[in-house]
Amino acid sequence: MTPPITSAPARVLTPRRAAPADSVRPTRAEISLSHLRHNLTELARIAGTPVWSVLKADAYGHGAKAVARTLERAGSRGICVALIEEGIELREAGVVVPILVMSGHYGNAWPELLRHELTPVLSRVDQVRSLAEEVRERAGPAHGVHVKIDTGMARLGVPPSELESFAGVLRQHPELRLEGLMTHFASAESDAPFVELQLDRFDRATRLLEQLGLRFRVRHAANTAALLAHPRARLDLVRAGIGLFGLAPGVAGVSGLRPAMRVRSEVISLRTLAAGASVGYGATFRATRESRIATLPMGYGDGLSRALSNRGHVLVRGRRAPIVGAVSMDLTSVDVTDVPGVQIGDEVVVLGSQEGPLGSDTLSAEEIAAHGGSIAWEVLTGISRRVPRFYRED
Repeated sequence: MTPPITSAPARVLTPRRAAPADSVRPTRAEISLSHLRHNLTELARIAGTPVWSVLKADAYGHGAKAVARTLERAGSRGICVALIEEGIELREAGVVVPILVMSGHYGNAWPELLRHELTPVLSRVDQVRSLAEEVRERAGPAHGVHVKIDTGMARLGVPPSELESFAGVLRQHPELRLEGLMTHFASAESDAPFVELQLDRFDRATRLLEQLGLRFRVRHAANTAALLAHPRARLDLVRAGIGLFGLAPGVAGVSGLRPAMRVRSEVISLRTLAAGASVGYGATFRATRESRIATLPMGYGDGLSRALSNRGHVLVRGRRAPIVGAVSMDLTSVDVTDVPGVQIGDEVVVLGSQEGPLGSDTLSAEEIAAHGGSIAWEVLTGISRRVPRFYRED
């Protein structure tokens, strides 16, 4: 006889990140805590309203636990994550400010959400009912929630046509306390008229819910681009993500933000190739002259995109050197023929700034993304967990 299937509490296991103490090879990501604090202060100054830090995807690759503790002490009023697992990780790291879980409610995870005092964003009536049932069974106080309104993103959120019926279900469950309303912009970086349209829809949805007897404390909509470019979108709080890490893609005239991540490695091999010799898998690069080729211990397994093969650059001795051949999983070759004096052990910067004996230069996440046909967000979040993060104050 087949035993009955029972529902067990969710177990959340977070993959362990490589720590500096585990590091043998010289490849690492350096995170400036002072730049994080500066960016938070600058964004709060511009917004003129409380900032909640969006730290999903391991704080955009910067390391969520260290970043969250730093920003909490620096005055972030709350934290936003995508998944319940991400929120649990921060609670277990000692973070006490409110944590808003914006999109990750899967399986039997409500007990863990309640136990760790996380605030969910709801957008379906089945979520309302199942969470309310869990709160009722625990015989605890009403649990705070936010509700997301779909104003044009068309992913998550209550569609305007369903808002009245959704509100009716929510009113039937006093176990839940409505604390906030939110929406999400589709094109805050590039389409001001659509931002205005979404805000108009959000205002109409707000008035409808108020007419239906629902009350809430805050409304929020703005991401980094919206808080910088659209004052109307700042509302009661702003959700700053990429701006905390020093980027403001698509928003002109913002110069006060400082990149927080720098990724560096070292030259571990040097060789001279004759004209006509090839480099790497598939022989996709052939030297047109006698060339000096350096190898660094970083590849696509670490987040150096394979799309940068024969297209991207690194910095060596303060000068750009092109990536040649195919980026492999663990190693990458660069042409240092035009960089005099390169030796084994020289620093190689993959992302960020370098000052060297031949000058100074910067490789921004936006530039790397453009070379690789990607976006800056993916460049940052793509730096893998096997690259240790070193946290610095300068």
